[in-house]
Amino acid sequence: MKAFSFLNADVAEYIVGHTTPPDDILKELAEETLTATGDSAGMQISPEQGTFLTMITQITGARNVVEIGTFTGYSSICMARGLAHDGRLTCFDVSDEWTAIARKYWEKAGVSHLIELRLGPAAETLRQFPVRPEVDLAFIDADKASYPAYYEAIMSRLAPGGVILADNTLRHGTVADYTDGDAATMREFNDLVIGDLRVTSTLLPIADGLTFIRKR
Repeated sequence: MKAFSFLNADVAEYIVGHTTPPDDILKELAEETLTATGDSAGMQISPEQGTFLTMITQITGARNVVEIGTFTGYSSICMARGLAHDGRLTCFDVSDEWTAIARKYWEKAGVSHLIELRLGPAAETLRQFPVRPEVDLAFIDADKASYPAYYEAIMSRLAPGGVILADNTLRHGTVADYTDGDAATMREFNDLVIGDLRVTSTLLPIADGLTFIRKR
């Protein structure tokens, strides 16, 4: 079970059992992702996180949403479903192969008209995005070493009161083990966020850790 991997298994199962489950399209996408990407399928967000993303998008009334790291499209479908009626989601990813699956399922989910995909390294393609405080919500789930760069690129474009969600910020709980060098990159990002006076933040124990950041 990917979700809540650092919790007692019975508690994790209970949480999953009391969260609105994915529909058939998302289940089909998860199955195809596993078949098509093998071990890389672990990059896909958990169903519980997908439900959370839809709810947050709805609650914030987000109209201008950015996703950094689309993979096969699960998270983008969840956020597109929560968009305000005139909303738009812009996705940044480097893989044409994996996002081809995303495109197929955007069509199946009836949200393709709400989504624009920009292929290329996000640190570069984001520079082409207008530097205006117009982004309402951003989801960061790409290469972890680049999180600080993505964070700053989004922050300069984030509206006051806007939200950034950063995934995998607990790294299966290893961030609390200071002897684990593999988690050092994420600890550095987490320290960057908590020390940023421009925002308020909370690190939620959802899936592999999800940091909820709100611009003041």
